[in-house]
Amino acid sequence: QVQLEESGGGFVQAGGSLSLSCQSSAKTSAFVSLGWYRQAPGSMKPRELVGYIKSDDTIVYADSAKGRFAISRDNDRDILWLQMASLKPDDTATYYCRASILSQGVVWGQGTQVIVSS
Repeated sequence: QVQLEESGGGFVQAGGSLSLSCQSSAKTSAFVSLGWYRQAPGSMKPRELVGYIKSDDTIVYADSAKGRFAISRDNDRDILWLQMASLKPDDTATYYCRASILSQGVVWGQGTQVIVSS
């Protein structure tokens, strides 16, 4: 079973930047897609898409992330990155790494918390 481990979360002031990483235990180059989702504290809504990268390196962003967030990956080190800038209090959430893998379906990481203060 592939494992995903997020890191880089923390506390940041509004307008600041933060970079998250997701380390995969398997080769990310073999994944159908690899992306980021988030869930606000106490929210009962499903996890919200932030963005993802496909196997052909196409990147899709949610409207809330466009222009502020950037997704990239390092297939040599099997790491997915999420660089976040101009952070807002509404970005406060637990951020999850998600992989779509042909042999295993969807795999989630445990999440990393981001808190943006106003």
